[in-house]
Amino acid sequence: MQKMVKGANVGLAELSEDVGSVMMSLGWSSPTGEGDADVSVLLLDGNGKVRSDADFCFYNNPIAGDGSVQLLGKTPTADGSEDRISFDLDAVPPDVEQIVVAASRYGGSRFGDLNDLHLTLADSSGDSLVQFSIEDAGAVSAFIFGELYRRTGAWKFRAVGQGYESGLGGLATDFGVDVDDDAGEEDREQLSEKESGQQEHQDDAPQAVVPAPRAPEPAPAVDDETTPPEPKRRARPRTAKKKVTLPKTAKKSLAENDSWRTARLFPLSPLKNDRERETRATSVLLSVMTQVPAFGRRLMAGFGAPAGRMETFTEVSLPHGDSPRRPDGVIRVERAGKLWTALVETKTNGNALKPDQVQAYMDIAARRGYEAVITLSNDVALEGSPLVDVRIDGRRKHKVALWHLSWAEVAHQAQMLIRHEGVDNATHAWLLQELLHYLQHEHSGCHGFQNMGAAWVPVRKGIDDETLCQGDPRATEVIESWERLVRQVCLRLGGELGQKVLPVQRAKRGTDPRTRRAGLADTLCSRGRLDAELRIEGTPGTLAIAADLRTGKLRTSIEVAASEQGYPLNRAKRLIRQLASAPADLHIETIVAADGVGPRGTLERLRPEPADLLPKDGGEIVGFRLSLFKGMGNGRGSAESGFIRSVDEAVDRFHALVIAQLETRGTRRTGDEVEAAR
Repeated sequence: MQKMVKGANVGLAELSEDVGSVMMSLGWSSPTGEGDADVSVLLLDGNGKVRSDADFCFYNNPIAGDGSVQLLGKTPTADGSEDRISFDLDAVPPDVEQIVVAASRYGGSRFGDLNDLHLTLADSSGDSLVQFSIEDAGAVSAFIFGELYRRTGAWKFRAVGQGYESGLGGLATDFGVDVDDDAGEEDREQLSEKESGQQEHQDDAPQAVVPAPRAPEPAPAVDDETTPPEPKRRARPRTAKKKVTLPKTAKKSLAENDSWRTARLFPLSPLKNDRERETRATSVLLSVMTQVPAFGRRLMAGFGAPAGRMETFTEVSLPHGDSPRRPDGVIRVERAGKLWTALVETKTNGNALKPDQVQAYMDIAARRGYEAVITLSNDVALEGSPLVDVRIDGRRKHKVALWHLSWAEVAHQAQMLIRHEGVDNATHAWLLQELLHYLQHEHSGCHGFQNMGAAWVPVRKGIDDETLCQGDPRATEVIESWERLVRQVCLRLGGELGQKVLPVQRAKRGTDPRTRRAGLADTLCSRGRLDAELRIEGTPGTLAIAADLRTGKLRTSIEVAASEQGYPLNRAKRLIRQLASAPADLHIETIVAADGVGPRGTLERLRPEPADLLPKDGGEIVGFRLSLFKGMGNGRGSAESGFIRSVDEAVDRFHALVIAQLETRGTRRTGDEVEAAR
C-alpha cells in the first residue's frame, strides 16, 4: 500500500490490474466518539464543473453517474466506522474528467475537532492501494480528501487535503452546483412535507423528496431598494424523478376474517429440510436482485461489482476434480463487454458455513477467472475474526475476493429502500416488500444471528459460580457473539428508523481487533458484564446496553445534558415534561459536576416532586442518566425467553418510550461531554 502526502498523485494502473472498479473509504475519530460527517462526491467535466445538479452525490442522492458512483454509507471498523464509496471507473460517463471526494460537518462542528482523518483506496479484490492521512484539517466545515481524474485515458488519484471555511454550500457552488441557501431548515422541512403530501394524494404512495444538502449560514441579502426581490427558489439539488416508498399505513384488508391469508409472491409453507430452505432463499433473493436494480446494486457495489446488467443463476454445475461442485448461486454483471462473476454459498436456519465448501469455490473461482465468492448466512462477520479460513495460493496471478453478507444486512437494505429512500416504481417497492415479508417469516430460516454459541452456557455458569478465569478462550467466543448481536441490532433498528445506527468502539485507533476482544473478555471474567453503546443519528446521546450475567438484568440507558438555561428546578421540570409518556419504572439519576453522584428515583415518584432530583448540597447539575431494567432470558435465543430476544426487546422499548421523547434540537451536550464535566 502506497502512503500519499498532500498534493501527490499516482496512476491506478501502476498499483493494480483490478482498477476497473475501486472502493474508497473515508474515516476519522473524535475524542468523544461522537464526531461525524457527511460524505459527498462531485462528478466534473473538462471545465471543472458539474454537468447538472444530478452530478452532486450526497446523503439524499447516493447514486450518480448512471450508477458508476454510489455512496454505501458507514461500515463498522475496529476503531468506529468508515464511509465507503464505490466507483465503477469503467462505467463513468466519458464526459466526466474528474471526481472530487469531500465531506462536510454541520451544527458548528469543524474537521479540526476530529482525529485520524484518512482516506484509503482499494481495488476490486479488496486490496488496499493507497492511504492518505490528514494531520491538521483546520477550523473548516467542509473538506476535500482527494480526487480521481483522467489523464490520457487512464485514471489517476490525487491526495488533495483542502478545506472550505464556507462549508458544503461554498464547496458545491465552486463546482457549479445550484444550491439554494436562502431557505432555512424549517422551510425545507415544510416544503418536503407539502410536496410529499401532494404526491401521496396523487399516487397513493408517499414520495421521497430530496432536500438541499446541509449547507452553511445563508448568504447575506443585498440591500438594494432598486433591485426587485428574486422569487424564492425551491431547495435544491433534487433528483430528476420521484421515488416510491411504501405507505406508512397499510390499506384495510378486504378479508372477511383474520383466518384469510393474502396470497404471497414467495410462498412460506413449511419446508422439509435445510437444503430446501437454502435453495428457495437463494433463488428468491437473486431473483429480486435482478428485477430491482437499485437493490441488486446496493448489495453488490460493496463487493466490487460494476454497475451494469445483472443476471443470476442457481444450482449451476462447475467442474472440480472427479466430481462437479454446485454452488447455491452465481451472479454475473456485464459492463462494457466485460463480465464480473461471483459464486454464492448460502446457509439458513443458523447453520454454519463449511470451510471445505468455501475453499472449493475459491479454487474454482480462481481457475475460471471469477472475481469473488460471496457467503450468505445468518451469522454476522467481524473484522479480524473470519467466519471461515481459506488458503490463498500466492502463485496464482488472478486474485479472488471472499466476502460475507448476513441475512440481517439483506433485510436492512430492503427496509432502507422501500421505507425510507425509495425505488424507481411501485412494482419494485412491492417486490421488496414481498422479499422482506419472506425474510422475516419464521419458516424462511433467514432470521439473522440467533445463537450465542456453544461457549455461552459454560461462561454464564462460570460467572455464577466464580470459576471463570481470565484468559479463558470461551470468554472471547462470547465477546465475539455479543459483538455480532450488537451489529445486528444496529442493522435492524437502523432499517426501522431510516437513520444511521452504529456500534461505538472505545478503542485506540489501530488496535488489533483480537487484542481488543481479549481485553474485553478479561473484563467479562472480572465483572461478569457485557457492555455496548449504539450511536443513533439525531439523538442527544449514545444508547448504552449492559447485560449483567451475575444478576440476570439488562440495563438500557442514555445520558443527556441538562439545559444550560434556567434554574436547576426548571431543568428538572423540563426533563419530566419531556418524559410524560415514558414508563413509570424509568430510573432517573442526576449527574453532578463534582463527583458524578446525585439523587435518583423512578419517574413515578419524581413526577409529582421534580425537586427531588436537585442535589442537596447545591452541586452543579451537568446531566441526567435515564435507565430501564429488564430480566435477561436464559436460553440461547431460539426460545421466547432467549437472551437475544431480550436484548432486541429492551432496545426497542427504550428507544420508543424514552429516546424518542427527548429533545434532539438545540444545543445539547453528549454523554461523553457530561462525563468530561464531572
